[in-house]
Amino acid sequence: MNLMDIILTGIGLSMDAAAVSITNGMAYHMNRDKKLMMPVFFGVFQGLMPMLGFYAGGVFSQWLTKYSGVVIFVILGFLGIQMVREGLSHNLHEKKEPVFMTYRILFVQAIATSIDAFAVGVAFCATGVSTVWFPASVICVTTLIISFFAVFLGKKFGEMLGKKAEVFGGSILLLLALKALLF
Repeated sequence: MNLMDIILTGIGLSMDAAAVSITNGMAYHMNRDKKLMMPVFFGVFQGLMPMLGFYAGGVFSQWLTKYSGVVIFVILGFLGIQMVREGLSHNLHEKKEPVFMTYRILFVQAIATSIDAFAVGVAFCATGVSTVWFPASVICVTTLIISFFAVFLGKKFGEMLGKKAEVFGGSILLLLALKALLF
C-alpha cells in the first residue's frame, strides 16, 4: 500500500467526520477550545480504530462488520432526532437559547464516525500490511485537517441559516444514519 492509497483511504474515512463537523459548526455553540478539540477527537479516533482492527484481527471483525451499520444508525439517528426536535421545539419568533457542544457529545460522535475505520484495520491485517502505525497516523492527520476546516465551514453555514441550522444539521445526521444502515 503506497502513500497515495493511504491518503485516499484517510480522505474517504474522514467524510463522515467532516459532515458531522459541519453539522456541529452549524448547530452548536462552541468556544474556541471545543472548535479545536473536535478535529482532534475525530482524528484520534479515526487513527485509533484501524490499529484496534489490525490487532484484533478476526476476534471482533465479524461482529463489528455485521452490525456496524446498525450501531452507527442508532447513535447518529438518536443525535439527529434530538437536534431536529430541539430545533423545531422553538417558535421561530422567540429568541432561542444556544445549544452548547459538550465533550460527551463529541466523544459519542467520534466513536460513531470511526467504526468503519475498524474494518479498514481488519482489512490491513488481512492483506498482509506489515505495520498499521504509519497508515493509522496518516488517517488520523487527514481526518484532523479535514474536520478542522469543516467545523468552520459549518459555522458559516450556521450563520446563514440562522435558527433553521439545528434542524438542517440534525437532518444531515439522520441521512448519515440511514446511509450507514442501508449501505
